[in-house]
Amino acid sequence: MIIPLLLFLTLLAYSMVVSQSFMYLLSLRHASLGLDANGYLALRKLVDGAMRANFKYVVYGSLLSSLALTVTTAGDPGSLLFLTSAIAFAALIIDLVITMKGNMPINDAINTWKTDAYPADWADYRAKWLTYYGYRQVVNITGFLCLLIGTVFK
Repeated sequence: MIIPLLLFLTLLAYSMVVSQSFMYLLSLRHASLGLDANGYLALRKLVDGAMRANFKYVVYGSLLSSLALTVTTAGDPGSLLFLTSAIAFAALIIDLVITMKGNMPINDAINTWKTDAYPADWADYRAKWLTYYGYRQVVNITGFLCLLIGTVFK
């Protein structure tokens, strides 16, 4: 009974993480590329503030439930569910590292800019942020698909 519960919790938490990737893939990337400097700064600051306040709980929940699922299924290390849950957990860790080393330092820099005083190369920061986020999208979507495969075909 514990594995189905952990699967449910992990899928729920992971779906919240990966929903951000799908939204950027479907619309937010294109929308942010269409903004001028002031619009982009306003959007980035608002999104970053909300994400730092609220999304950390989603990340913690995803990491915790994914780790618990991986540990619980480790008794059968050759099983599809263990392998896919381990890959999904590793993907969350990779996403976290890219976030902390790539996106967050850029967010920190952008958060210091004023709408009337920002660097001339602000679009380079945006491009770099989107590149890091693109890597995260690949990792997140891959991890989520692995988790789904393990759930459906276990």
